Amino acid sequence: MLKGIVAGVILAAAIALLGAFLLVRSGFIPANADAKPGVLEKWIAGTSLDATLKREAPKGPNPVAMNDQNLLDGVRLFAQNCAVCHGSAQGAASLSPIAKGEYPKPPQFATHGVEDDPEGVSFWKIKHGIRLTGMPSWGYSLTDREIWTLALFLKHMDKLPPAVQTSWQQVQNWPAPATTQIAPNY
Repeated sequence: MLKGIVAGVILAAAIALLGAFLLVRSGFIPANADAKPGVLEKWIAGTSLDATLKREAPKGPNPVAMNDQNLLDGVRLFAQNCAVCHGSAQGAASLSPIAKGEYPKPPQFATHGVEDDPEGVSFWKIKHGIRLTGMPSWGYSLTDREIWTLALFLKHMDKLPPAVQTSWQQVQNWPAPATTQIAPNY
């Protein structure tokens, strides 16, 4: 009897794996960026991200001091690297063309803030990116100090000192600010 149960479990697992393989190969699971995610897709992605953050995100305090200059540096870094996807102080009311076309839609931080996230979580997300989303890994482009400075700004973006708030209000998310001129290649 035990052999029959084991064989049944193995057969059921093999049929489930074959069914999953055929479903993926059929094209019925959307791969397009403008399709709504399925419940299983959301659960798998969210559960995996939460577990990874719990295990790998820094737990200690932000090494970048909370002061006006560091917050201003955070606004500048956000404007240069993040605003095109994550918006300006106007939030969801002013999505850029890039943000409109991304899947999943990037959160517009002035509307859907991350002030309640631990700074270590923001640091990890910025440094490593998030797989299968438009969120790239900035660990290759920004220093750890710059990433911590961004995390500091994100943590406090809902309660900025007046001078920093003025700077934040001036951030444009589209067109993206030009940092270098590229000569045409004719």
